[in-house]
Amino acid sequence: MAESMRTAYAEALIELGKTNEKVVVLDADLGHTTMTCAFQEQFPEKHFNFGIAEENMICGAAGFSKAGLVPFASTMAMFGMGRAFEQIRNTVCYMNANVKLAFSHPGISVGADGGSHQTVEDLAVMRCLPHMRIFAPCDPVEMKKAVFTAARMEGPVYIRISRPDVENITDENTPFIPGKANIVRNGEDVCIMATGLMVHDALKAADRLEEEGISAAVVNFHTIKPIDKDMILQMAGRVRAIVTAEEHTVLGGFGSAVAEVLCGQNVGFAMVGIEDRFGQSGQPEELFREYGLTPENIYDKCKMLLSKSGK
Repeated sequence: MAESMRTAYAEALIELGKTNEKVVVLDADLGHTTMTCAFQEQFPEKHFNFGIAEENMICGAAGFSKAGLVPFASTMAMFGMGRAFEQIRNTVCYMNANVKLAFSHPGISVGADGGSHQTVEDLAVMRCLPHMRIFAPCDPVEMKKAVFTAARMEGPVYIRISRPDVENITDENTPFIPGKANIVRNGEDVCIMATGLMVHDALKAADRLEEEGISAAVVNFHTIKPIDKDMILQMAGRVRAIVTAEEHTVLGGFGSAVAEVLCGQNVGFAMVGIEDRFGQSGQPEELFREYGLTPENIYDKCKMLLSKSGK
């Protein structure tokens, strides 16, 4: 059954509220969007609504962290990453403050809110900031692990919280180690490296390839920074082609992070992502087709690379 990653985020915060007295939650008047209203109901004294003032919220989070607390600052990715970039850079990352940024509604799966609210550049922006770590969970189970892990870590962490309800493809026994990607399926011909919602489509593409006798590995990169260089190089030495898949621009995002590691390696490479475009209004499934974020496009990229390598 499909579940909400936002709900999983709120449930994890509630569990932390019961066990970690240092955890506080900050909002920018969007508690019913980020689902942190559920935390507010149980822990009103630990929840702080800064109103439509994201810059103030980020500075407040840094202040809480300097007082020894563990603040989770929540809002939509466009407003958090966009409006408050200066505060994230100078007040959080430059100071290496122990702030957790949990921003929802990234990518184009926001739907009818349109291009003004669809954040397709957040990974690129956050990835370039020193001290920042980035988690992009693929399902609700992994979302909870990301929250619990972030709470234990020192320093800035960005958690990308996708909007749609999704099926769980991981379980409680699946490891969640920052900077260590997980092999979801082994394969020897091609490797699909995916993050967030695109892990689901990567598995569907691998199924289709398998039907044609093509052995396709699927690796879930729940951590974008630090990127798992060892996994990338291990797969580059095993397969003939690597395809990345992300709900984000191909300029500076997850695929770019993989390409940086692969520079100089003898392996075919292609990216599936948003090609230098803004989002637009539409239902998520329509937009994913429009922007090529589909199992079919992943499959086509794999086949193209393998044909060039002689498969």
